[in-house]
Amino acid sequence: MNQSIQAMPKILVIDDHESVLTGTVSGLRQQYPQAEIVTAQTAEGAQQQIERTQPDLVMVDLSIPQAAVESAQTNTGIELLKTLMQQYPTLNIVVQSAYAKALARLKHEINNHEGGFTVADKSLPLKEMLARVEWALQGLVYTPKEMRTGLEMKHEWLEVLKLAFQEGLQDKAIAERMQVGERTVRHYWTQLQDALSVYPQPGKNIRIQTEMRAREEGLID
Repeated sequence: MNQSIQAMPKILVIDDHESVLTGTVSGLRQQYPQAEIVTAQTAEGAQQQIERTQPDLVMVDLSIPQAAVESAQTNTGIELLKTLMQQYPTLNIVVQSAYAKALARLKHEINNHEGGFTVADKSLPLKEMLARVEWALQGLVYTPKEMRTGLEMKHEWLEVLKLAFQEGLQDKAIAERMQVGERTVRHYWTQLQDALSVYPQPGKNIRIQTEMRAREEGLID
């Protein structure tokens, strides 16, 4: 990830509750004191802010109103997410919501999104919420467990595992062998790690953790 983005990200926070916005922005400023943080309370306001500021990361609640005079609905947030993923395929996204189960409606779009995508229930402690933000900025994926159950391993993911851990290839060589870009290979890794429930941990090498889990699941010899 670009170091300037890591240190000074542009973040848009979308929530229709003023108290939640205030608390979220306060926590983000602790973690990213040099960040440019803007807010929106409706789907319309969010789209205007995105066009205006071109954020590196968007934090969105699913239950938001379309416009100021309308009531909050989960489907409004779902439709906003769908639009954002179509228009900005590399945008980093954090869904901060008590209605995360509704994301099952966007399983296909999330699986194909090229930017970071993490989910943080509103009940999470601040430290864990900020970790999900950092993961998203790094381009990682974290989805609710119920979205990962019964997930089939894509052929491309298995090919990445074989080339990395049975042939010892690095990402650049894997990309050349698979005739895709390195960014696509990194995307395969994040999707695969989410499917295997492998996430960053202090002091641990995530690739080694991925190899161990893949062997446990019988995906590689």
